[in-house]
Amino acid sequence: MKYWIGVTDDTWFNFLSRLLPDEANFWQPSGRTAFRALNPGELFLFKLHYPSNYIVGGGFFVRHSILPLSLAWEAFEQKNGTASFDDFRRMIRHFRRQHGNVEPDPSIGCIVLASPFFLAKEEWLPVPSNWSANIVQGKTYDVNDQYGQPLWLRIQDYLQGVNRNFLVSAKHEEVVGVAEDHSLYGTEYLTRARLGQGAFRILVTEAYGRRCPITGERTLPVLESAHIKPYAKSGPHRTNNGILLRSDLHKLFDLGYMTITEDYHVEVSKKIKEEYENGRAYYALHGNKLINLPSNPLDLPSKQYIEWHNKEIYVP
Repeated sequence: MKYWIGVTDDTWFNFLSRLLPDEANFWQPSGRTAFRALNPGELFLFKLHYPSNYIVGGGFFVRHSILPLSLAWEAFEQKNGTASFDDFRRMIRHFRRQHGNVEPDPSIGCIVLASPFFLAKEEWLPVPSNWSANIVQGKTYDVNDQYGQPLWLRIQDYLQGVNRNFLVSAKHEEVVGVAEDHSLYGTEYLTRARLGQGAFRILVTEAYGRRCPITGERTLPVLESAHIKPYAKSGPHRTNNGILLRSDLHKLFDLGYMTITEDYHVEVSKKIKEEYENGRAYYALHGNKLINLPSNPLDLPSKQYIEWHNKEIYVP
């Protein structure tokens, strides 16, 4: 088992340590290199820039995704570590300008973290003894070797010693598709990170290959992650409670003018024509089978949530 220590910007850390969000985007300004150091559910720790050689917090890795800056803001807003979109864009442009690359809506790397935690200054922990001042981005450590284990044990003691929302009994919480059987704290506890709205949006977007399964639309700015059972109605932020839809279809789906069946076909309500004397383009989709469904069976739309939507939301 391993964990990652990532070097973070002091401004990012200070802002989020005051906000105390349920999730965070540990962004990378270049947006060119995929982050493959961790598996979903493994621990991502924060270290401030040199000469501050301390671990100051962390979170649980969910996924890495490369997104346009504007969509990263839509997904996470202040959980990106800035107060406004203008501040976020200004910060990204500052880093990219250093490399001679300025674009109106650049793609950035997004390391999505669930249940971030932030240590008070008196709780900061020293970095492993072999940490080098030359490390710019971060370093992987094994929990069982002579360098990684001491810090791992202290982080484990810290997390088990406080009453945190992300530390829950394995009997009570599951996150489908994220570290299903991955134990961080022995047999008593499993990491069951409660996913936020931003993580939900990223996971659903990637599960569907960034393509609407009804129309095949690939233009990312008009694709939205829809809840099958709304979050406001106790629908969870789980991939199997989501479907990636073109924005107009998302609206119709939420209002009950469109749904999907348990065998993954499209149904369009007669109410569109009755109420708006229109809808020819939407009726052309009626009966079509969904395309590019998620390859992971755990990510497929849950028949339980589909049944709920068809009973409570959809109007035939």
